[in-house]
Amino acid sequence: MPKPSKAETYLQQLENTRCEDDWDAVPETVRKIRKHAPNRSCLATTAETEYAITKAQLKQTARPATAVSTKDLEITSLLPKLLDAIDNEHAFPEDRYQAQVCVGWLHWAVGEYSLAVARLPDGLEQDHDASEWTRVCTLKTAYLKANCLSRDNERVQALAIFESALSALSDVWTGQRGRKQLQFWAELFLTEFCMLQSQALERGEKSLDDPNSLAAYRSWARYWETSNTQGTPLVGGHGFRGAVPRRRVWSEYYTALSGVLANDLPFPTGHVAAVTNEASARNQLRMELKKVEAAYESLLLSETTFPRADEEREEVESFVGLVMKSWSILSGRDWLEHDLGPNGKDGLSRGVLEVLYRAATKTFHSTAILRHLFTVHLAVAEFDLAFKAFDSYLEIVKKGKARVDKTGHTEPSLDDDATVLETISTAITALCKYGFRDEAEKAYELGIELEDMLQKLPAPLPNTDENISSLQEENANGVVVHPRIPAKVNALAWQAIGLSQAQWSRKTYNAASRTEIQGKAIRSFQKSLSPDTGNPTDVRTLFTLGLLLAEQRELSAAIDIVKAALMSNKKTAEQNPAAGSYWRERSLIPLWHLLALLLSARQDYLMAARACEGAFEQFDDPTVLFGTQGLQGQYRSDHLNEVEASNGTPTAMGLVDEMDDVEKESIIEVKMTQLALIELLEGPEVAVNASHELLVLYTRLFGSLRSESPTTTQRSSTAVPKSSAGTLRSIRGSIFGHKDRGTSNLKHTSVVESVREESPERPRTAGTATTTGTTAPTIQITKESSDLGDSRSRKSGSIRGRRSESVKRANSLKKRDSSTHQRRRAASSSSVPRQPLPPQPTISDGDAYFTPMGDAAANDRPDFFTWNTKTNAGSQQSFAKGRGLLRFDSNVSSIRGSTTGSDTFVLDSLSPPTPLPIIQFATDQIRRQRQIILIKVWLMIAAFYRSADMYRDSQGAIDEARKLVGSMEAEIASDGSDSVTASHAGWGGKKSIEELWSDVHAEMGHLSVSEGEPYKARAEFEEALMHYPDHPSAIIGLSNILLDIYSEVLLPTSPIPGITLPDGEPVDLSGTTSQSQALVQRADHSIPILPSTPLGLGGQHAISPVAQSANSSAVLHHRPNKSLTIEELPAPYKAKSLPLVDRLAARDRAYGLLSGLTKLGTGWNHSDAWFALARAHEESGQPDKAKEALWWCVELEEGMGVRGWNCVGAGGYVL
Repeated sequence: MPKPSKAETYLQQLENTRCEDDWDAVPETVRKIRKHAPNRSCLATTAETEYAITKAQLKQTARPATAVSTKDLEITSLLPKLLDAIDNEHAFPEDRYQAQVCVGWLHWAVGEYSLAVARLPDGLEQDHDASEWTRVCTLKTAYLKANCLSRDNERVQALAIFESALSALSDVWTGQRGRKQLQFWAELFLTEFCMLQSQALERGEKSLDDPNSLAAYRSWARYWETSNTQGTPLVGGHGFRGAVPRRRVWSEYYTALSGVLANDLPFPTGHVAAVTNEASARNQLRMELKKVEAAYESLLLSETTFPRADEEREEVESFVGLVMKSWSILSGRDWLEHDLGPNGKDGLSRGVLEVLYRAATKTFHSTAILRHLFTVHLAVAEFDLAFKAFDSYLEIVKKGKARVDKTGHTEPSLDDDATVLETISTAITALCKYGFRDEAEKAYELGIELEDMLQKLPAPLPNTDENISSLQEENANGVVVHPRIPAKVNALAWQAIGLSQAQWSRKTYNAASRTEIQGKAIRSFQKSLSPDTGNPTDVRTLFTLGLLLAEQRELSAAIDIVKAALMSNKKTAEQNPAAGSYWRERSLIPLWHLLALLLSARQDYLMAARACEGAFEQFDDPTVLFGTQGLQGQYRSDHLNEVEASNGTPTAMGLVDEMDDVEKESIIEVKMTQLALIELLEGPEVAVNASHELLVLYTRLFGSLRSESPTTTQRSSTAVPKSSAGTLRSIRGSIFGHKDRGTSNLKHTSVVESVREESPERPRTAGTATTTGTTAPTIQITKESSDLGDSRSRKSGSIRGRRSESVKRANSLKKRDSSTHQRRRAASSSSVPRQPLPPQPTISDGDAYFTPMGDAAANDRPDFFTWNTKTNAGSQQSFAKGRGLLRFDSNVSSIRGSTTGSDTFVLDSLSPPTPLPIIQFATDQIRRQRQIILIKVWLMIAAFYRSADMYRDSQGAIDEARKLVGSMEAEIASDGSDSVTASHAGWGGKKSIEELWSDVHAEMGHLSVSEGEPYKARAEFEEALMHYPDHPSAIIGLSNILLDIYSEVLLPTSPIPGITLPDGEPVDLSGTTSQSQALVQRADHSIPILPSTPLGLGGQHAISPVAQSANSSAVLHHRPNKSLTIEELPAPYKAKSLPLVDRLAARDRAYGLLSGLTKLGTGWNHSDAWFALARAHEESGQPDKAKEALWWCVELEEGMGVRGWNCVGAGGYVL
């Protein structure tokens, strides 16, 4: 290998000194080049000029972009020499190119930017074998041109130059690590490119829709990764003197990615691998966002110290705000679990929690971070930690606001008033939705604080002037301490206040204050819906107010509100990607359900059934809601499923696959109400036939729980119970199983010897009491309690057993149906064929299932929106006029219109509710919640079977529910967690295990009553109350039996078992009626007996012994077959009645149970409880109190739907 000459050595030395930024060695190297390589004079002149520019810039204290003064850089002597060298250079193109770049750099250095742009070359024609310094000059050319253009606000042209020069960076991240000058100009190039792109995006000159909108930032990230792989990882701080911090570039990168995510823009594909489909594009966006977030967070926290007392950490809080904004979108309904990686939304939220706790180490009492901690802890179902963070937040905010009010100086780190109100409103909503009584009490206290805050703040901004700047109230220092809050925030605050009041009215033990609290709640909701300073289109407020008015029996106002929401124009509805697709229709499902119950309270049962259908028909096509598989997919044959699987045809997903469990439960509740209406209109047999649809719907919504069951030996949780014959045969064979009507000796048992004969005008329906012929107006008890079907047993239970004549008269006050409904129900229950024929079962794959109204009926039905809710309002609510609250004011709507001649509420559109974060419950908790829903379904099916006198099938359905409760109890016992116990369901739990056992035993009790086994029913009710003492259905059932015992409608069982003769006639061996009457005639009435008035019912005046004796004599005279005195008690085997003291104890216990129940939030509007309490008053000789309770029962029945109001909205006020 020949030895290089001195010229080559010095030329290489000059290349190295310039690339290594060793400018002090350049003059000597240039002198040697001029001596040994005179033909490279252009290169030498260029090096001398570069040396002069560099030394002049080093004297500047600012960044290199600052112009150099002419004193430091003698451009008049340097420029002519360089231009002459360029003109004389023809042999070496790289030397000429470097000299041209140096000329432009010289003009740029002294501030002559227009000349610099003109002098700078476009590029070197053949640069694939160019030297390293030539590549540096290429980057320098692009940077200088773009910088000059940006100074003239020509950012778009400058960005185009940067994009065209990106190829010059290929050697930076593909070859070996560049030397100092290459690294310097590459970072300067990328930094300027990124910052200029950010400015263009901020000013709207560039859009994130551009596929290359992230090219600058991705080039920066690639440069950062390349430096790490080359062994010289970049650190934070400034890349060069006077430059922006490196974390600023990452901040702009993260901001741009967050903008793509927030605006739901197509994934920019510039400078990334090709995106094959939407799923991979979303996955790449999420991974890129996470990578940039980690890089920015690492630099930010490493370069940020803990603040002093007078310092703020605005950048940390801004970063946290961006993280939370991205989290709220990624954890929303529009992003699915598979878009977020292996851990899904739970892993995403856990990662955000770690970010928040790390950021908290660089701040002091940051209200923003505490607020975000509350939100994210809430999202991962860590309610205790969430509300600890909220308590700390509220304490710091209240102290901070007091400090600001005292000093008059605002604190930037303190949340503004609107944010504080929104946070408190969110906390109240979460407490009411997922908590129990203690949480409702805390929510009520927060509502009081929230109301006090609103009263101290200035008036909110009106809706009409929200976009117009208005004068704010300034203090003496000219500072606006409390800006006026927006109208929507004011509406949200009053909504939360009303919600806390409504929830507390259900939970409070103070019955006297319940009506007052409910009135305050209604007024709060009216303020929230104010057109001026509220949000009249908020669907959550409309729903909650409608439900509260329904509970207050203000049916007309409630129907108007619900109709206003349902009739709103969906085309002008506000778009909210975070709420998910079809958010309007999905949020209106509970409103359709509420409308159905309101119409059923008006006894318009056909239109109520139509409203149930409307909840599903609003989606236009069933495949939108249920997908292509839908409910019919449950009936597809194995052959069709195999063909579809072999063809690889995917099953399209429906909206139900995107819904959370609360929305799915709302759909289940609508279906249950639909079946209740079918039972009322068509009879229990038809409801039994249609009940299989409920199980099919449950399986479509929640899937099968078979694989998740703790025990593998039990029957499938969604299998229909075997028929009475004990053979399954088929699903249809079970549902149409034989009616076990003749197995119970009902007519031989006194407690259920109620009148079963029904006139054709009064067909037997579920929950409809059987009556004797009377001309008195009747009340129809149709309420289905929250405990599933207790009212269905009235026609055969002890509540309709033999009583005194006054009780029978009170019981006969049943609401009279219209003649059309009477004829329809009569035809449904009679054996005569109905005209027209009822809907026929639909055959699918050989099995029949019931559809309540087909397409032909749908075409023939009226539109209930044209029905005037004011019609007969006075007659429908005749009893509620004096006791109800004021009618809902018309200021709820912003527009008043009339299509039928009457004033109705009309809304332009609906706005989505301010959503709580989607709660990610643990898998076990989700399974328990779904099992509770399934238990409720089974118990309702059991009630249908019981109403149809199919007792064995009813027992089978109850057994299914019992198995589910038993498996849940075993699972909780083995879990050992303190958050969920047998007596406490935990946060978000629907019912505890004890309450579920009470439901099962109560239904068993009602079944025993129907079967004519009152003492077995009493044991079941007692067992139910042992598990849950406040169970309404068990209390009512047990109280009726106890009152039957007192009135001797229910006699003690004989201790001697009877025999049955061969002809089937039973014989009682314990005695004859004549013997018992003889015992009564020998009774000595002169002996003092126990008082018949229970303790606490005699008023303030003591009863005199004479009056007490007279009252006792009157009782014995009224009932000649009553028990004997203690001295004359017969032998047990001869006893025909209980001692008086036992009967009085039974009556007093019934009174105590009912009195306590009617004071609770679950029983204050329970008509069955009040009816039984009226009977207890009457049996105690208190007719005035009995009449008062009966009239209250009449008023409750006037405004009662086919089911309880608490079944709407998954059992709460929160939509």
